[in-house]
Amino acid sequence: MRRLVVVGSVSGAPGVTTSVLALAAGWPVQADDGVRPVMVEADCCGGDVMIRFGLPPAPSLLDVAAAAGQPHPGSLLGAVHELPVGVRVVPAVPGRRPCTQAVRLLAGEAGRRLLLGEEADRGTVLLDVGRLTDEVQPFLDVADHAVVVTRGGAESLTHVSQYLPDSRLPAGRSTLAVVGPCPFKGDEIAGALRIPRVVFLPWDVKGAAALSGGRDGNRGSRRARRQPLVIALGRLAGQLAAADPAGGEHEAVGDKPVRTSTGTRESVR
Repeated sequence: MRRLVVVGSVSGAPGVTTSVLALAAGWPVQADDGVRPVMVEADCCGGDVMIRFGLPPAPSLLDVAAAAGQPHPGSLLGAVHELPVGVRVVPAVPGRRPCTQAVRLLAGEAGRRLLLGEEADRGTVLLDVGRLTDEVQPFLDVADHAVVVTRGGAESLTHVSQYLPDSRLPAGRSTLAVVGPCPFKGDEIAGALRIPRVVFLPWDVKGAAALSGGRDGNRGSRRARRQPLVIALGRLAGQLAAADPAGGEHEAVGDKPVRTSTGTRESVR
């Protein structure tokens, strides 16, 4: 069966879709026997990728959700689009009402079975759920890992701290991805929020532009992989692909210190 990684946020707009694109672009080429991950937009508010990259309206998340309840739903891969940055994606249309219904269908037992595939299927599904609302909780119940994306300010982290105690994130298999400047250290955040892993992502305007579509986003996958944001999330991708929760170990990327396996600290730039 495929690995399922759910990525979402608690509040604000910290860049979940861009983070998932970067995570997919930075996925290790040798992972999953060479099977590239598939990004699936499952945001109740509607998708962004279709507009960013000028994709046709079909196939999309709506087609996958509609097929989920059929006796022979087909393969998730039948709805995949190839982006110029080297990412495979099942996009969602930019509409709240149809996407909310599609997400609810996909969150059902048949939909989740379609996402995970058959026993012999390999690879990883990176599920961009936007906000971590009640509608997407069924995905978290079967996820191999969850990534919560947030900005690094006190307000954003407070919202996360209020969400976590009552959440049903995968036990011991969750990561907090802090985007941009943050006055706190990874071990401080992890201890206060009781989350296994904290990573710091750089505020990378050029990297975000390379993953945003349009003239600046129509870059090859090799060029996209050289962006700091993709490099940072590529490190996390390597850990997820290896199915190593690294319980209690905290990494920082960008200008923050890193706690290595020996407990020493070094700077990564």
